[in-house]
Amino acid sequence: MKVAVVGATGLVGTVMLKVLEERNFPVTELIPVASERSVGKKITYKNAEYSVVGLETAVGMKPDVALFSAGGSTSLEWAPKFAEAGITVIDNSSAWRMDPTKKLVVPEINAHELTATDKIIANPNCSTIQLVMALGPLHKKYNINRVIISTYQSITGTGVKAVQQLENEYVGEKGEMAYPYPIHRNAIPHCDVFQENGYTKEEMKLVNETQKILDDRTIAVTATAIRIPVVGGHSESINIEFDKEFVESDVRELLANTDGVTVQDNPETNTYPMPIYAEGKNDVFVGRIRRDHSRENALNMWVVADNLRKGAATNAVQIGEYLYANKLIG
Repeated sequence: MKVAVVGATGLVGTVMLKVLEERNFPVTELIPVASERSVGKKITYKNAEYSVVGLETAVGMKPDVALFSAGGSTSLEWAPKFAEAGITVIDNSSAWRMDPTKKLVVPEINAHELTATDKIIANPNCSTIQLVMALGPLHKKYNINRVIISTYQSITGTGVKAVQQLENEYVGEKGEMAYPYPIHRNAIPHCDVFQENGYTKEEMKLVNETQKILDDRTIAVTATAIRIPVVGGHSESINIEFDKEFVESDVRELLANTDGVTVQDNPETNTYPMPIYAEGKNDVFVGRIRRDHSRENALNMWVVADNLRKGAATNAVQIGEYLYANKLIG
């Protein structure tokens, strides 16, 4: 398996390399790829050193699969070129997610839809992935009609510049700003850019991607996305209305038996998910599961995941694992 990682020197690309190694993905040849300014840099993978190459070179090396995490404009330009060369692209940007000809995949939910003809596969937005991991099994059993989400998102979702801003503010130094306001000791209700409808792109991703992944455009979804000064992962407060009656203990059991989900829910011992414990882990953590008594058949829960892991790198690698296991690549 020849594997290219496009954006190998970036925040998500670095985690992709770590996840490939941890999960022992069957890499026989690694091709780290980045922009021209990074060509020739060295990266280490499984105690071996590799030189970063450019996109044109990478296409010519004919990898079996390319994991893209290099931004939307790069993906729009280069993913088709890789695909035309017979290379399967798993793209972490927003470029292809809502393209009706492309699959938007969370393996535990809808990997079964993939075929060998899918040469550009979209990795969902980080906040959407953890959301649908919790919603998917519940929708199957109880049929969701409405979801209200408030997110509390890690600065790592913005990138290295945001991490540096927080570190500068923490020690009282001036520096480049990733946000229009200080993030230290603050909460900014502004993730991505505002749209004409008053929502941000991040909020609309939660709406549109959730409906596409769950293959149900009738689910009403509304969201507010907030950036907070944490680095461990994204947190989400989720309110769900079902068509069918449910029992809280059944919900806990259903989620506990879902691959990739860990239930942490015991008020007596103050057990609930937090980003400080999710950081570096691949699961999605669910807790504070409780009935919403203000509405019929409604439920509240709190969902946390490492946005660089399951929210990006791990999900992409898992798509690759599914393709390999089902002989769709390699």
